[in-house]
Amino acid sequence: MLLQPKKTKYRKQQKGRVRGKATCGYTLEFGEYGLKVLEGGWLTAQQLEAGRVAIVRTAKKGAKIWIRVFPDKPITKKPAETRMGKGKGAVEGWVAVVKPGRIIYEISGVPEEVAKEALRLAASKLPFKCKIVSREEI
Repeated sequence: MLLQPKKTKYRKQQKGRVRGKATCGYTLEFGEYGLKVLEGGWLTAQQLEAGRVAIVRTAKKGAKIWIRVFPDKPITKKPAETRMGKGKGAVEGWVAVVKPGRIIYEISGVPEEVAKEALRLAASKLPFKCKIVSREEI
C-alpha cells in the first residue's frame, strides 16, 4: 500500500522549489545503517515503496526498517489533450520533498554486508545519487 496522508488541510499545493541542504533528518537516529540522499528533489510514494520492498526482500527476517520521509505533498495533473485554463488539475499522486543530506531509510538487526546490499538495491530504485552511511562513520 502506498503512503499518503489520511487528510490534509488543503487539497492542492503549489510546486515550490528545493533549495539548500537538509536541516533535519540528516543523522542516523534509529538504525545502524542508513541511506543518505546527495541530491534534492521529489521522491514519489511509488519510488519510496519500491525501495522499501527491495530492502525487505534482501534483509529478510530479523531486520528492523525505518522510513524517515513521508510523501505529504499532492501533485496534480490535467488530463491529456485538455485545453489550457479551467483551473488546476486533479491530484495525481503524492511526493516527499527531499533535500541533499536527508536520510531516507534506516536498517538494523542484520549483518553489515546484508544491510549494505539491501540499501544498495533500494538506492537503485530512487531517482537520486545516494550514499550508505553507518554509525561508525558518524
